[in-house]
Amino acid sequence: MLVVDDDFMVAKLHSRFVSATDGFRVVGVAHNGAEALRAAEKLRPDLVLLDIYLPDMDGLNVLRELRAAEERDPGRATVDALFITAARDAGLVRAALRAGALHYLIKPFTQSALQEQLRHVASLRSRFDRLGQARQEDVDQIFGTRPPGARGLPKGLAPHTAELVERILREHPGDLSASECAEAGSLSRVSARRYLEYFVETGRVEVTLRYGGTGRPERRYRIAGRRH
Repeated sequence: MLVVDDDFMVAKLHSRFVSATDGFRVVGVAHNGAEALRAAEKLRPDLVLLDIYLPDMDGLNVLRELRAAEERDPGRATVDALFITAARDAGLVRAALRAGALHYLIKPFTQSALQEQLRHVASLRSRFDRLGQARQEDVDQIFGTRPPGARGLPKGLAPHTAELVERILREHPGDLSASECAEAGSLSRVSARRYLEYFVETGRVEVTLRYGGTGRPERRYRIAGRRH
């Protein structure tokens, strides 16, 4: 990995974070765009941690130059990029995405935040290595969840009902049971629970158990990440 940051101490800190992550090793450090391009040409890293603000050119142009070099030399291995920057402008984030960045971390961030992204990179590479022909669900996992209604649903589940159940969950202020969801959407309890459990399996919904005096605990559902 190549670490690119104009601040010598920050570059050193990021290098230490990387070195503490299993499976990753820093092969070089650069403090401006020209150094980064020379280092990439010489060292051929497979990943670059790239700042936006550099003294001679911005990080976006560095990544564009790296992509252009790959196009000129079909035998050259491609390099992935993670932006690590204080730049918060949404236009820059969008430009980074269009340039082919895997992610965009805004400074300051913790060691665990960077390591989480590095592990995500490793997971993506492992997934690509295992794939021959990609199924739609493989593509969805790599690119992220598609909009409601466009997801590939299991047999027996309908897109319009999935949208209805998800909307009920999002509009409900707290958690709710399958019976409450069924009543709100004029569905059968069995049908509502099938969709709710599907959302749990795909990570969009969290489930908790509410224990009463007797009998089995009640399963309560809410959108993942929503506070109580």
